[in-house]
Amino acid sequence: MTGYLGSYATLGLLLLASVLFFVTAFSANRVLRPARPADPFGKRATYECGLDPVGADWAQMQIRYYVYAYLYVLFAVESVFLFPWAVVFDRPGFGMVTVVEMAVFVAVLALGILYAWRKNILRWS
Repeated sequence: MTGYLGSYATLGLLLLASVLFFVTAFSANRVLRPARPADPFGKRATYECGLDPVGADWAQMQIRYYVYAYLYVLFAVESVFLFPWAVVFDRPGFGMVTVVEMAVFVAVLALGILYAWRKNILRWS
């Protein structure tokens, strides 16, 4: 397939193959599935942490969930920055500069976790 329309023909064949694969997969699913799927008791009931839902449909969220989520994001970002730092640290000429930069970064994060610990934010009540 060469020439001006060769690229379009390749794209058309790829799209045709993907549509055929999609149709084949869904057809095989319809043919191979059970005629009457099992419908055990409670399958369509609202599921919330394994407990039956009680009360109104609106409830306030505890702020401590957001604190833990924020702390998780904080330390996930720290780990994302530590991996490239470890790669650069191994290169010649970057040794002490990268150590000081990462020490400042980790110190700021450590101050944040120390502040949260001292204010008893991390204590679950």
